[in-house]
Amino acid sequence: MDKNLSNKKEPLWTKDYILLLASNLLLFIGFYMLLTTLPYYVFEMGGSGSDVGMITAILVISAIFIRPFSGIALETANKKLFLALGIFICFIAIGSFTLANTVFAIMLIRFVHGFGWGVSTTTYGTIASDLVPISRRGEGMGYFSSAGTIAMSIGPPLGIMLMQKRGFSNLFVGATGSTLLALILIYFITIPKIETGSPGKGLKEFRSRLVEKGALFPSFLALLLGFTYGGITSFITLFGEEVGIENVGWFFTINAIFIFIIRYIAGRIFDEKGHFWVMVPGAIFSFLGVFILSYVKSTSTLILSAIIYGIGFGTVQPSLLAWAVNSAVPARRGAANATYFSAFDIGIGLGSVVLGNIGEVIGYSKMYRISSIPMVGLLIFYIIFGTKINQLE
Repeated sequence: MDKNLSNKKEPLWTKDYILLLASNLLLFIGFYMLLTTLPYYVFEMGGSGSDVGMITAILVISAIFIRPFSGIALETANKKLFLALGIFICFIAIGSFTLANTVFAIMLIRFVHGFGWGVSTTTYGTIASDLVPISRRGEGMGYFSSAGTIAMSIGPPLGIMLMQKRGFSNLFVGATGSTLLALILIYFITIPKIETGSPGKGLKEFRSRLVEKGALFPSFLALLLGFTYGGITSFITLFGEEVGIENVGWFFTINAIFIFIIRYIAGRIFDEKGHFWVMVPGAIFSFLGVFILSYVKSTSTLILSAIIYGIGFGTVQPSLLAWAVNSAVPARRGAANATYFSAFDIGIGLGSVVLGNIGEVIGYSKMYRISSIPMVGLLIFYIIFGTKINQLE
């Protein structure tokens, strides 16, 4: 065989892959437009601080509940229709916020929103893993995972601007419109058919299919990563008030930029050399980024911590996702995605609750020092167990 032909890379940036990325980005933008504005809506409806916490928790709960069942359904379901169903539920839920006039109604809608969110995000990941060539899985899933990061830098400021200048009705129209565009783009995507065997029947077989066993270890590491990440996203604003930094939002902007940049490099290393060469430095950078954040007293140090944490998170998170997907046979990619995202969400939820209680007692600077410990745990667990898996692969 011709050497040049054998070394030629399989195409990644196909029409279907680009449309999937664009659709995923639009869904995330609509989601993040509400993330920072719904608390204000809850307060306007007479809600309390605990109600605001429940608004976040209830979506995570319903999303985690539905994801394992989504993974099973994706073994046999029409993935395009299943994804459309998930986005449509999100579309209806966001549009219904304009009709909500009580805190209970907001919580009910948010619960339904969580079902759509769990179905759609799990299916997006599964379709992405079907479209990306296995030889470029790390690189392709890295770019795919960037949708959330980019949306986090676009959605919140856009949502706040609409809320402040146009009111909540226009905010919900904007978020609904973004979700509708995500749904429309799905129509133009052609999804490859993956051959699957006949799934076993019976309750025991059903329970065994809820979780992809091969994805458990990278998903456990994702839980540790999510624990620390949940503390950062939930309390960075309160931390900024504590240390006297007004423009703490710079952390998200700089962090997002470096996450996007490093994913291209980390993805290529993952594909060519395996996960050891990205997991170890990624875990170290993640630890250092949070540890430095706990000592931040100025904007310049805040930016430094954002750069270092962005490099770490942008290396570890997509590598764990690609690792989880690679551990499954094609028919079980949906279950692998569900296992991974459920673990990551559980980590975020636990981190938000546990670290929030710690921060109220000892302050958010010391809390971030404590939140860096899971990254040490991630590194230790990986070195003990993950390196052996890497050698077997």
